Amino acid sequence: MPAKTINDIVALCKRRGFIFTGSEIYGGLGGAYDYGPYGVELMRNIRDAWWNAMIYSRNDVEGLDAAQISNRLMWKYSGHEGGFSDPLVECKKCGARMRQDKMADPTKCDNCGSADITEPRAYQLMMGLSIGAMADGAVNAYLRPETATTTYVNFKNVLDARPHKLPFGIAQIGKAFRNEISPRGFVFRMREFEQAEMQYFVRPDTDEKYFEMWKAARMAWWTDALGIPAEKLRFTPHEKLAHYAKAACDIEYEFPDGFDEVEGVHNRQDFDLGSHTKAQSEFKINANVMENKDSTVKLSYSDPQTGENFIPYVIETAMGVNRAMLAVMHNAYTEEELPDGKSRLVLKLRPKLAPVKAAVIPLARNVPELLDIATNIENDLRRLAIGRIELENSGNIGKNYRRHDEIGTPVCITVDHQTLEDSTVTLRLRDTMEQRRINIADVPAAVLEIING
Repeated sequence: MPAKTINDIVALCKRRGFIFTGSEIYGGLGGAYDYGPYGVELMRNIRDAWWNAMIYSRNDVEGLDAAQISNRLMWKYSGHEGGFSDPLVECKKCGARMRQDKMADPTKCDNCGSADITEPRAYQLMMGLSIGAMADGAVNAYLRPETATTTYVNFKNVLDARPHKLPFGIAQIGKAFRNEISPRGFVFRMREFEQAEMQYFVRPDTDEKYFEMWKAARMAWWTDALGIPAEKLRFTPHEKLAHYAKAACDIEYEFPDGFDEVEGVHNRQDFDLGSHTKAQSEFKINANVMENKDSTVKLSYSDPQTGENFIPYVIETAMGVNRAMLAVMHNAYTEEELPDGKSRLVLKLRPKLAPVKAAVIPLARNVPELLDIATNIENDLRRLAIGRIELENSGNIGKNYRRHDEIGTPVCITVDHQTLEDSTVTLRLRDTMEQRRINIADVPAAVLEIING
């Protein structure tokens, strides 16, 4: 049985150390969460899966890690400073503030039901900063609200350092910050979140082909790398395109309360490089861009064969890493009835995504002979460099199995008294609970097969 509500996931995250409420001992802070011992591992594994697909499995995409604090002018010319806002309304009766476009009924307060609400006003989503001793409180920098713009302004830097012919891409994973009016859905919408975005630069006459190519590639990644069934995913085209977009669609996952966005694929045409380039008048820019008198670099591409100099189009893939983790956990969450009438909760994660790859469990607590063998097996597995390996020494085999089921550990290795006689251990598989005896010497190979299988 899958999770009935997102609260099932929230409870598991708190109980097993995936996600905690940020600043919890001081009452928390809306839209802020801390990732615990298993949450950081799952997030890292999702990042690694994305990075492997975008960088290590291709020869046409380069990596980048740009600063989170950036010059105000960057966000002026990207259009964020003047237009990155949500419609805010306030209830005059209870004081609640809400995004009008997310209200159940735009004429009534979601909190108390009163119809006495203010007219909507634009609410700036960027977090402004006053940097330096001479700033005197004036906003002269921003925490970035996305990673994409910091990629565009590095287009020439990357191209000069690692020359490529079109098409080629730049990918980065990093934090972004938005002053959300009403964070919601646990880690689905937060004020501090993580994005994995790739900007693919193409010739203007090839944009539609690569837009379709990346739609297919990204959907395949969700099913192949994360193990999400195809029937739980769908494409949803944008009904209303953003000012920069020629085409756009979302990959949506079916959460307990319905389908919602986990990744976007966008044809941004030449808006971004055109907005930030020097000498805009020298180029035929199709998108409607703000006149830029501050940029110091031409963000153009010179074709080495024809000598043509032009502003490339951009195909963007933009995934929320936190949302990906939430979707992965929800998809893996399984409650099972057991033959003995009891039940168990198990996270049936892809083995490569699991926070703990294997657990070594001595059957009895603090028995030196068993503990020594278990420690040696643990060290052998650590040398495989496949991720986190845990050794349990509580002596309660049933509780240890249940705990590792709940955090998604693919395999447990139990060292018992028979091990002392014949150097075999019990290999217990998470999904089927199958148990089999194997020689200690065969444990590393068996674990590798499970993780890579």
